[in-house]
Amino acid sequence: MRIVAATALGVFLADQLSKWLVVHVMGLAQKQAIDVLPPFLNFRMAWNYGINFGLFSGGPDATRWILIALALAIVGFVTLWLRRDPPGRWGLISGGVLIGGALGNVVDRLLYGAVADFLNMSCCGISNPFAFNIADIAIFAGALGLVLFPAEAMPKSRKKGS
Repeated sequence: MRIVAATALGVFLADQLSKWLVVHVMGLAQKQAIDVLPPFLNFRMAWNYGINFGLFSGGPDATRWILIALALAIVGFVTLWLRRDPPGRWGLISGGVLIGGALGNVVDRLLYGAVADFLNMSCCGISNPFAFNIADIAIFAGALGLVLFPAEAMPKSRKKGS
């Protein structure tokens, strides 16, 4: 579980540091937009009060607390699952990535009341209206990794005398 904890901590710190630098140090909260490598990479300030793509963002303040509780329940479930049926190294890393991302977004909801999204990427004539953050990437990558790197099969024990 050290791998899970170290990975989760690394992802959590990277997420929170990136948000602090972009939103506060670079002033994205006031500027609302910073073109980095247009159109491929732009910073666009978006406070996400819901889940992916802003779903459920129009709900009451109770929605915030429900989403915090849901994220913490998922973190608890994944942690318990990794303890009871540990996957290989890549599965443990994937679990840590997912946990770190989920906790990063939980901290945003606690501090700001919403998740700070700022990454916006477009390409090839397609204009992407959505913004996301490192935590969102980590949640997606961690979940995908847990599917791709499931628990390793336990070797079948041999019968005595065979």
